[in-house]
This record gives sequence, C-alpha cells and structure tokens, in this order.
Amino acid sequence: MPHQATTLTRSWRRWAAILSAAILGASLLAGCGSDSADDTGDDSQGASGGVFPVTVEHYFGSTKITKAPKRVVSVGYTDDQAILAFGIKPVGMVDQYPNPPGKTPDINTQWPWVKDKWGDTRPEVIMNNGDSGPNFEKIAALRPDLIIAVYSEIDRAAYDKLSKIAPTVGRTKAEKEPFSAPWQDNAVHIAKALGREAEGTRMVGDIQGKLDAARKAHPEFANQTAVVISWYKNKIAPFTTTDVRGRLVTGIGFKGATEIDKIAGGKFFTELSPERIDLIDVDRIFVVNDKADQEGLKKFELFTNLTAVKNGKVSYLLDSEGPAIGAAMSQGTLLSLPYAIDAIVESAA
Repeated sequence: MPHQATTLTRSWRRWAAILSAAILGASLLAGCGSDSADDTGDDSQGASGGVFPVTVEHYFGSTKITKAPKRVVSVGYTDDQAILAFGIKPVGMVDQYPNPPGKTPDINTQWPWVKDKWGDTRPEVIMNNGDSGPNFEKIAALRPDLIIAVYSEIDRAAYDKLSKIAPTVGRTKAEKEPFSAPWQDNAVHIAKALGREAEGTRMVGDIQGKLDAARKAHPEFANQTAVVISWYKNKIAPFTTTDVRGRLVTGIGFKGATEIDKIAGGKFFTELSPERIDLIDVDRIFVVNDKADQEGLKKFELFTNLTAVKNGKVSYLLDSEGPAIGAAMSQGTLLSLPYAIDAIVESAA
C-alpha cells in the first residue's frame, strides 16, 4: 500500500482483508503449542504485575492465561497501544500506518502518545496494513506466551492457528462485527488478559472523566450534530456513530449523524454518492486526512457548498502528518484518546 494512503484506505483494507489461506506445517504449530502449554504455572503476581490465573471470555470462546505473559504479540491493529499502557512492550505488532520510504524508526512507534513507552524497543512487524492476514510463521518464531487479537478481523480459522502457537484472546464476546465494540470494552478486555482488569477499568474511568469534563465545559455541543469524514477515492466517506471516531465526537457531547449508520449496513464507514451529500450537512464536520487529501476535498464543490463549510464549522485534522490528531482519533486507545480529546475539543471550541 502506498505510504501516502489515507486513514480510510488503511481502515477499508483492514476491514475488507480476507485472511491468508496459507497453512503452517503441523509440526511447527504443534511444536510451538506444546512449548507454550508446558510453560505454565500458578504465579499470582508476575512480570506484568497482574493477577493470575485469569480466564477471558471472547468471541471465539474462552482463554485461560495461567501466568504473567513475558512475550506478547499484538495481532489487533491498535492492541499494541493498550498493551503498552500497562508497561508491557509487545514483541510483535501490526504495522498500521505505512512507514515513509527510508524513514526510521517505524512511525507506529513514534506517535507522541507512544514514543516514550516504546523507548528504544523495536517490535517485529507480523502484519502490514493491507496484508491478507498475519504472518503465522513470524509469530511462531517470536515464541509468544500470549497473543492479543482484539481490534482485529481474524476469523475462526486464523484464531485456531494462533491458538496452537500460544493462548490467544479474540475480540469481545458481544462484538458481532469487527471494529464495532466501544473503545472502553476493548481496553478492559485487553487489561483482563494481562491480569490488570482493575487497573484498566480505572484508566477507562480517567478518560471518561476527560470526556465528561469536555461536555460540561461546552454545553453548546449538545445542541449540534457532528460527523467525522475522510476524502476517499474522490468521494466523501463518513464514519458511523459506532466507529471509534464517531464515538469520540459523541463522547465530548455532540449528537451523532445516525442516518449514516443506516446506509452503512454494519460497516464502520460508507462512501456517499453525490445525491446523498445531504447526510453530512450537519452542524460540525471533522475531516481526518493528511494535507494532500484535505486540499482535494476543499476543491469538491458539493462539499464547499455545505452549510457547515460556509459557516466555518469544519475541523481539518491531519492524519499521520504533523501532530497526527487523526491517527490518535482513529486508534482510539488508552494512550491516544487523552491526546485526541484535548485536540478535538480545542478545534471544535
């Protein structure tokens, strides 16, 4: 995928990707599974400071984690950040944002909200955004003792393969459609897998406190409808109210553009035809794109004729460039959300 692809391009591919049909050799999977199973114990306090053993119920069943994990692989697009929030550096992660050619270190370890957490650690990339699925051989070679695949579209077949390598936690049990769970649920779900459920719940509460404070400070938001969009393939593409970006703007007090949900058909975004541009003719518009795409959108006459645009009620938020507010919104994690909340409240106010 080109490095200049928009957030939405990345998001669409992560949603639409079909997992690889490549099957690992039975001896590799069986061997790794056996090593993981033998390395168990009843430590109640481990390296991560969590409480174990713990059993996590998820979409694919339940997983028992008997001791504090020391080698965690993140298969979810943003799960690495939730893991980092508890001081654990994943040994493998998904490369969500393509790194600019020749640029090091990886941009995904350099966001303002994660840079200090990663320090000099450079995790192995086990999947690039746009790949058909995770690289099972790479994951096995990392010899993980826990795999987190929460903000992920893995299916049962992929889950079964991962489970043969190490105990694997899938998306939340109630999450029928990938990427539709509230960020709060994902955060606590991952915290539980790390033996840190109480701490995760407290961290979620702190972020909820920031959202509550924003609503209290700006009661005017409650009377306005807002939508988050991107400019994608020369079309306007709004995100639904169940997407993390949509949840964030309603979290600070805006009303969501629920009509978009109806035509999205369960997806986390949709592309608007010219005759349906009226769906984003709302009070406040947040645009998540990098500069080139923002400039393209500003030349689209149907957009410039919207009331919100004419009234200057549009917040243009750079995605991966500059302060990367769009990336912070799109990732919607325990680490990125405080950064995103401060930025979008300032832009809207």
